Amino acid sequence: MIKEMWTLLIDKKEFFFNLLLEHIEISLLAIFIAIIFGGTVGILISEYEKSSKPTLGVINFLYTIPSISMLGFLIPFSGVGNATAVIALTIYALLPMVRSTHTGITNIDKNILEAAKGMGSTKLQILFKIKLPLAMPVILSGIRNMVTMTIALGGIASFIGAGGLGVAIYRGITTNNTAMTMVGSLLIAILALVFDFILGFIEKRISKRSVKAKKTNKIMGIVAIILVAVITIVSIVPSSKKETIHIATKPMTEQYILGEIMDILIEQDTDLNVEITQGVGGGTSNIEPAMEKGEFDIYPEYTGTAWNMVLKKEGLYTEDLFPTLEKQYNGKLKMSWVGMYGFNNTYGLVVRKEIADKYNIKTYSDLKAISNKLTFGAEYDFFEREDGYDALCKTYGFNFNKTMDMDIGLKYQAINQGKIDVMVIFTTDGQLSVSDVTVLKDDKNFYPSYLCGNVVRNEVIENHPEIKDELEKLTNTITDSDMAKMNYEVETNKKEPRDVAKDFLSNKGLLKWGAKNE
Repeated sequence: MIKEMWTLLIDKKEFFFNLLLEHIEISLLAIFIAIIFGGTVGILISEYEKSSKPTLGVINFLYTIPSISMLGFLIPFSGVGNATAVIALTIYALLPMVRSTHTGITNIDKNILEAAKGMGSTKLQILFKIKLPLAMPVILSGIRNMVTMTIALGGIASFIGAGGLGVAIYRGITTNNTAMTMVGSLLIAILALVFDFILGFIEKRISKRSVKAKKTNKIMGIVAIILVAVITIVSIVPSSKKETIHIATKPMTEQYILGEIMDILIEQDTDLNVEITQGVGGGTSNIEPAMEKGEFDIYPEYTGTAWNMVLKKEGLYTEDLFPTLEKQYNGKLKMSWVGMYGFNNTYGLVVRKEIADKYNIKTYSDLKAISNKLTFGAEYDFFEREDGYDALCKTYGFNFNKTMDMDIGLKYQAINQGKIDVMVIFTTDGQLSVSDVTVLKDDKNFYPSYLCGNVVRNEVIENHPEIKDELEKLTNTITDSDMAKMNYEVETNKKEPRDVAKDFLSNKGLLKWGAKNE
């Protein structure tokens, strides 16, 4: 595993380096805001002690909210991406910052403060000349803990489409690439340790009282402030000269591939720049609202999902309803379906082969008799869909003993290890052919059609009609089997989604400049 991780790190050093820089950027912004705001709040509640209990109570409450929930709460207000990640990380960083500042100041010997007052010092003089210097060791200790926690917590940012090393972790889980997950995790740990070492060094420097040391410390402080300011400006001001098209993908292997296909095709044939936000957590539930806000321009979607989850239609979707689907997308959402790939990635059910053989289970209806003995596993959103778990159980009379929510990338691992007995699959899953499972027949035709195509904001098409031309080139180019094979190349043969996308475009005669598009 170590050799595999090292090889991956060397081969994809640019990929990991960019993620590392993004992680530092997001973390430092949150840390900087938390230090300024949290430090200010800590000073104020130490000066006005009556406000300390309610203030700390509110911050404690926010701290208890699970990180995923916090991100979910913030998405409707700040959307997906780095901004939401910075806000969430700042909120979690506030508690140790406020608490350490308040504790450090309130624990100063009262006799020292009384002596300062007796000598005629003002409140501001006492604060900046006595309180803060004496409280600094405690404050710095709080900052060290806060920084380490923030860097580690930054790994979840990828769940809502932000950057950072969490992208590598999440992509590794989704594509069954353990080495990528481990490298991403290890780099976060190393980064946290490096920052802890730097802060430890600063702590030692501050403790030195000589004139020379104070002068050096002042210079180092100015450099640090300039560095943070530069990072802040760079993160806020857009750097690209070309207009950028923002593509979003769900946390699925095939979506990673489709995103890369569109990226390569658009950038090679147009003057537009493309930015992909890979593996947005929550899939449609987070991407589609972001599309309405203009945060994303294009994303691959499935007709059945669009009918039930986006348009909130009840009943079974069939492809003869596609004209209605298109019309309502155009009218209500100001979006169009462009470039229907041709493959149908519908849901299916599989059961562990040993169970299927033991009880002679071949259809969904056969499963009903023993469902109360089995554990059912699926990705999170399946349990919330109109055509998901509840509807499936109602149609077939299932009464499973236990259910497990899990990431898409962990389902096959779970069933291969016997942690679950039955699970939802996609008909284009790359791991399906190499797993010890039996695919059951949907004998009541419960699952609707899920043809895949690209949803594009109409405004983008109006401003850049060339995008429609490029996406139309992908119409009916991928079969169910083709998609399953491409997924297999990524999940089992460990090929990069971009390399698989290039191979596909090359085979279709759509790749013009090959290696130049790195």
